[in-house]
Amino acid sequence: MRNSQLLWHSALLLLGYLTLASLQVYDDMSDLRGSYCEYIGCCQNRKDTCSKPIIGTLCYCDDFCNRTDVHDCCPDYWSVCWGLEITTPLPPPTTRRPPEQITSCTFKNRVYFVNQTTRDNCKNCRCVPTGVQKVEMMCDPDVCLIDDEILYAVNAESHGWTASNYSKFWGETLERGVKYRLGTLQPKKDVIRMNPVKRYYDPAMLPTHFDSASEWPRYVTGIQDQEWCGSSWAISTAAVASDRYGIISKGREEVQLSAQNILSCITRPTGCEGGRLDRAWTFVRKYGVVDEDCFPYTGNNNTICSIRRFGPLRASGCTPPRYSERTGRYKVGPAYRLGNETDIMYEIMRSGPVQATLRVYHDFFSYKGGIYRHIGASLPHLQGYHSVRIVGWGEEFTPLGLTKYWKVANSWGTDWGENGYFRILRGVSECDIESFVLAVWSEVDRRILTNSYTI
Repeated sequence: MRNSQLLWHSALLLLGYLTLASLQVYDDMSDLRGSYCEYIGCCQNRKDTCSKPIIGTLCYCDDFCNRTDVHDCCPDYWSVCWGLEITTPLPPPTTRRPPEQITSCTFKNRVYFVNQTTRDNCKNCRCVPTGVQKVEMMCDPDVCLIDDEILYAVNAESHGWTASNYSKFWGETLERGVKYRLGTLQPKKDVIRMNPVKRYYDPAMLPTHFDSASEWPRYVTGIQDQEWCGSSWAISTAAVASDRYGIISKGREEVQLSAQNILSCITRPTGCEGGRLDRAWTFVRKYGVVDEDCFPYTGNNNTICSIRRFGPLRASGCTPPRYSERTGRYKVGPAYRLGNETDIMYEIMRSGPVQATLRVYHDFFSYKGGIYRHIGASLPHLQGYHSVRIVGWGEEFTPLGLTKYWKVANSWGTDWGENGYFRILRGVSECDIESFVLAVWSEVDRRILTNSYTI
């Protein structure tokens, strides 16, 4: 029994000696060189995974070490975690307190915790740590279709037009808007070199104001919505052909033609990914199209072409034109190009709306009213081409003086712009709107044109 007590007493003395020795050696950190915290990194809370064995104990690499008792800190804790290069033992801090951990971001007057997400317009955002004692709200790099900077830049100054935030565009990216809200591919070089038709007339006959929708309200197609399908090339083609059937036939062929027929039945891959106007007009001239009721618009290029190109139209369940020179579908003659401002005006007044190709910039999506002109606030991001119908013209006094404009029908629904229309500078080819303008002659019986057709 006495021997056991002696052995136990000796063990306690030895343990005390080793502990004092280890603390003495550990206090001299310059003698314990090595990488301890370098590969672990510094942890925010005391964890065994943040420790390394040293001199019979554990040294730690976390902010728990930042206190008056520093005997359990790894020797490289101060250099790795605090960036302090020392060669002699650092005296224990007496007034330093552990730094408070930043656990939230403030974003647009709201607080978000670390790793909490939110959506800002078209962007997904997350509150993430970005450094020691630093967190930030990081958002996707996407450019949004509706941009607050553009809205402010347009409305804060007098540009002749105003901008608005459209709910159907909010939350969408500019890339998706260009791809699916436009849809006209730039004409090929051989098409763009098409010689314009020359007119010979008295310019004095052109009035200062003209509106096809007011002149022929029954025959001019109303505003459509192409939805999220890049089909402006097909919608504008069908609408111009429809307008001219009613106007040229003097109401005997009052019809709205099917844009979906064009969208679905042109075999090469175009559809909602965009298409070319020359191919659209060639299709209508060669094969013809049916009316909207027969082949309604779905805004989907996967819709099967259920209307056969050849054969009797009635076999497909549709009614053929009443006064066409040929039996079958509604067809047109070859498309022709108009060369300048006054030629475009004369053509509209004589035969109805024409088709124009518009270069669309970012700011155009936010147009609400007035006479549009592209402004510098529209960043040089993505651009695209869009097909529209010029239905008339006019002029009015604005803060910028007497301004001439075209009245143009868009295909984004009546809740956009001026009830679906927009006005744009005339005579300067703003956004290339006067650079490639097309018209056609509807294929109707000549006797209608000479008033010799008996109804």
